[in-house]
Amino acid sequence: MRVLHIITGLGVGGAEQQLRLLLRHLPAECDVVTLTNPGPVADGLRADGVSVTHLGMRGNTDLTALPRLTGFVRRGRYDLVHTHLYRACVYGRIAARLAGVRAAVATEHSLGGREIEGRPLTRGTRALYLTTERLGAATVAVSPTVAGRLRDWGVPGPRIHVVPNGIDAARFRFDASGRRATRRRLGVPADAYVVGGVGRLVPGKRFDVLVEAVAAVPGVRLLLAGDGPEREALHALAVRLRAVDRIRLLGECDADGVAALLSAADLFVSASREEAFGLAVVEALAAGLPVLHSTCPAVDDLPPDDAPGATRLRDGGVRELTDALRARTTAGPRRLPPPRAVGRYDIARGSRLLMDVYAHALDTARPDRDRPEHFHPYPTRRALP
Repeated sequence: MRVLHIITGLGVGGAEQQLRLLLRHLPAECDVVTLTNPGPVADGLRADGVSVTHLGMRGNTDLTALPRLTGFVRRGRYDLVHTHLYRACVYGRIAARLAGVRAAVATEHSLGGREIEGRPLTRGTRALYLTTERLGAATVAVSPTVAGRLRDWGVPGPRIHVVPNGIDAARFRFDASGRRATRRRLGVPADAYVVGGVGRLVPGKRFDVLVEAVAAVPGVRLLLAGDGPEREALHALAVRLRAVDRIRLLGECDADGVAALLSAADLFVSASREEAFGLAVVEALAAGLPVLHSTCPAVDDLPPDDAPGATRLRDGGVRELTDALRARTTAGPRRLPPPRAVGRYDIARGSRLLMDVYAHALDTARPDRDRPEHFHPYPTRRALP
């Protein structure tokens, strides 16, 4: 089976790194097109032997990208097109239909209740998504929570398939020697209590709440992996709170860098306002860390016994998180065995589930399936987020 994956960009992000990990386990011949930003993940994919093409799209409304993408899909003679992230889903599903590909599948990685990929949802965003969704054969939700949001949007239930994000759990297993080495490299005392955080530095992740809580508990240190538009504001906040010597913004980290951080930490915190899955929380659980989280479908959608080390915060505000940190530091650090939740999210299992979706899409798709009678193949300028 020849599959073309189309993604909006390949910078360091959850969806982008998930695609790279997935392609290492997917039993299909796969190529990748990135509409924009062929960043570090593109380099990683090429190192894995995957063909990556940069389409050179200049923005959300660069309509010249559509015929280029359609031509690329047609020349590749792919059996199936799989799209990732909003812009790629809109343009990719249209291009797949115009190129005559038998079936298209889209994964919805980042749909929140009020946001999509960190941006506010608008009526235009939703309308364009639903219009182009009908051009595909199936839509993959990364959690039951996202599946429910898609149904609430109006996507028919039979078209939605839950395939959770996955991890390579062995990669995040606690490493005592790695813990010592990472702390030495970062100048963190061996006996310090360290909080870890991972994610793109954007307002929705609420890392400002985490910085304020850590600053309020003397002696606690924060290691934060990720980059984004909030980096300077978070640094300024740490300076203003006189905690800059205890708070390290590490920048973008690959999976090995995240694994090293998790081994060095004593507690993981996710204060995000909304999540579609919560991959970093699962990675932290695989490392044996206790976790405090505001929202995390990867844990919240499971029975409590599947992730006993994860504690959900009531409101996730600064006061509640500060009190929780004080209690954890008083109790001291502890490592836990990886819970059942980690096994549920094994990447090999996820790849098998996705292959089942591919088979279903190819078996049920028809050349004219669900084609709107008056569908115009070019998206409007104001509808894209």
